[in-house]
Amino acid sequence: MLDRASPVPLTVQLAQTLRASILDGTIKRDEALPATRALARTLGISRGTVVTAYDQLLGEGYLLAHPRRGTVVSLSLPAASADGRPPAPGRSRPGAPEDSEPWADLMPGHPGTRGLAGASWKAAWRRAVAESDRVWLPPAAGTPELRQAVAGHLRRARGLNCQPDDVIVTAGTSEALLLLATGLRPSGRMLRIAVEDPGYPTARRVLHAAGAEVQGVGAAADAIDLRRLKALRPRPDAVLVTPSHQYPLGGRMSVQDRADLLAWAAEHRVVVIEDDYDSEFRHTRMPLPAMASLDTEGITVLVGAFSKVLTPWLRCGYIVAPGALGDRLRQARAALDTPVSGIQQQALAHFINSGGLARHIARTRREYAHRRRLVLDKLGNLPGVVLGGLDGGLHVTVQFARPAEPLIAAAAERGIRLASLADYGVDGTGLNGLVIGYGAPSDLTLSSALNVVASLLDGG
Repeated sequence: MLDRASPVPLTVQLAQTLRASILDGTIKRDEALPATRALARTLGISRGTVVTAYDQLLGEGYLLAHPRRGTVVSLSLPAASADGRPPAPGRSRPGAPEDSEPWADLMPGHPGTRGLAGASWKAAWRRAVAESDRVWLPPAAGTPELRQAVAGHLRRARGLNCQPDDVIVTAGTSEALLLLATGLRPSGRMLRIAVEDPGYPTARRVLHAAGAEVQGVGAAADAIDLRRLKALRPRPDAVLVTPSHQYPLGGRMSVQDRADLLAWAAEHRVVVIEDDYDSEFRHTRMPLPAMASLDTEGITVLVGAFSKVLTPWLRCGYIVAPGALGDRLRQARAALDTPVSGIQQQALAHFINSGGLARHIARTRREYAHRRRLVLDKLGNLPGVVLGGLDGGLHVTVQFARPAEPLIAAAAERGIRLASLADYGVDGTGLNGLVIGYGAPSDLTLSSALNVVASLLDGG
């Protein structure tokens, strides 16, 4: 099974052997693999080598960590369909209506959740449930335990020297923006907030719904155009930016531009809202510290969530706001009360403090880096196709000359769901191209879907 004289690492050899055995039917669906310690003893290798190989195949969708049966095979391959992809049970088939469920959902913003429900995750929730006999409501700003855990996580992961009292717990990014629109609203008029164009459509919808006036500012691949921002009249009360990974184009704001933005904002008392939506996942360069770490004037609010790191079903995130700005937001939160259950907050605090979050991030970072390589392999060499946003995160932009909408429709007919880059423009006339999310699908589904997309891009 393993060739110790080969230059190929033992982990890679083991993963290749197991993958091949699953694909040729030697190991069948629902069959349990040996325990990692037992297989390591049998093969005369370290348990860590086996664990890493199993983790790789878990991320690719070949295996499933079963709570009672250990690691089992989760893949069963039927015959390939006419368009070259394996149809999945319960998903759309060739000739099925376009509105049936896609077999490959490549919409951006969806993380992979395989492997989340491990021992640390379950233990955190058991501890939280055991503490659920409290008779008072959770504090409006969040439980002390979660605020302290979030502050510690941000110090380690984002270089942000914040205190627990600076943290306000939210029900995700959208609810955080609602809170900001409430807490920052000037007396007697609408809140004016500048946003990146292209940018995050949901953020614009939420701010509109909260009664804010949204002003679009052009963004290049790197960041918001500071010249255009400074020229806006009337001047905005706040500006929403994604400096670590511009959404959706994927660039990052340089240190000089961050300093210039903060200096201008401090001079005119403009609040800078930093959406730090997927900063944990960087594939080619070390991430810059959060822009909020450069702020010495107390004008920056950092917004984060656990949606991309863990699962959107949690609907839990945080705002970090210091000083007087934080006081305004805490007053708004006190008036609205907390939207996140105490049990959930305690479970997250235990999960972070146990090291479970850090381990989960490290594992998923490896999985996403592997899927990023799949995207590059399948689409990176197509003539006339330009990929962007691949330095980090869970999605890639794909730009090309011909109109994207017919290609998106053709992909939908084949059971593949894609996003249009044009939809991210403020005025509905954004850039031509695709936004492909690669976080949620298994490697097998992603690879099959990308084959179809590549064929369409190549004129097929």
